[in-house]
Amino acid sequence: MQNRPARSARVTITDVGAAAGVSPATVSRVLNGTARVDSSLALRVQQAVAELGYRPNAAAQGLARGQWETIGVLVPDLANPYFPDVLKAVSAVARSHGRRMLVMESDEDPSVEHDLVEDLMRCCDGVLLCSPRMTRAELAELAARDHPMVLFNRVVPGLSVPSISVDFHGGMTAICGHLAQLGHRRAVYLAGPPASWANAERIRAFSGAKAFGLEVTVVPCGSTSQAGYDEVAGVLGEGVTAIVTYNDLVAFGALMRLRELGVDVPGEVSVTGFDDISLDRVAHSNLTTVSVPRDQLGRQAGEMLELLLTEGYDAEPRYLPMELRVRDTTGSSVR
Repeated sequence: MQNRPARSARVTITDVGAAAGVSPATVSRVLNGTARVDSSLALRVQQAVAELGYRPNAAAQGLARGQWETIGVLVPDLANPYFPDVLKAVSAVARSHGRRMLVMESDEDPSVEHDLVEDLMRCCDGVLLCSPRMTRAELAELAARDHPMVLFNRVVPGLSVPSISVDFHGGMTAICGHLAQLGHRRAVYLAGPPASWANAERIRAFSGAKAFGLEVTVVPCGSTSQAGYDEVAGVLGEGVTAIVTYNDLVAFGALMRLRELGVDVPGEVSVTGFDDISLDRVAHSNLTTVSVPRDQLGRQAGEMLELLLTEGYDAEPRYLPMELRVRDTTGSSVR
């Protein structure tokens, strides 16, 4: 072996080759396993690597093998407290399998999602699409590329892509049943993003709510607290005794505006949220909502993608149940 470089210097593949008496290309072939190398040369390279303390560049190795040891995750809105818990769980699963996680955000713009997914596919072994807003045709086109992909909070019948979601329809049905039991007969739904499949699943529950004697009027709104604040005043009156919201953020904004207007909650109007966002992140802690097992959902999504990467996987959509959390913002109807 030749003299070892000074500790302060960054050890390169050229240094390893010089120490082993081989070319850098031979070192690369040994480390990447991309071609057969004479066993005696391979042993010299491995000894030089150990002696010099060389650490291969993971990205470069991945490119050589066509693997990156990285998963990509696309989310619609990083400002929504719903997603950090999910991402934390997915990241933990990825790390446990020796992978990194790369996150991109579409900022609730369906028109950019397809391009962002293409970017992720170029540098990630597999991708997890969280609540994608793009069309079915776009998802089908991406699925046809045969790049490992899992859908999270989006189920597309007939599309051969593994998917996992909570039961949004069941969660909203539970809310409607709760309000009907309290005597409410007219409610307004402050709807989420129009392209959201989860929003459509919530709306689908309202036809069944009629069996409970509850009529729900759908009003366009959004997914932020500002949207709830801006829209809630316009839906009061005309016999409405309950306001159902797309998520907790919308509910928090609506509650703030109702307090400013002097509307008693739940004395005059009941308000429900959706998702059960962690209470240490919000100003209001007594919201009636449905609980989403975000940590469990993220872990199962991560494992589903890992299984797809290592073994191949195709199964029926997986749904996790939601649980109604009755708190202080719902009460008996006074009308």
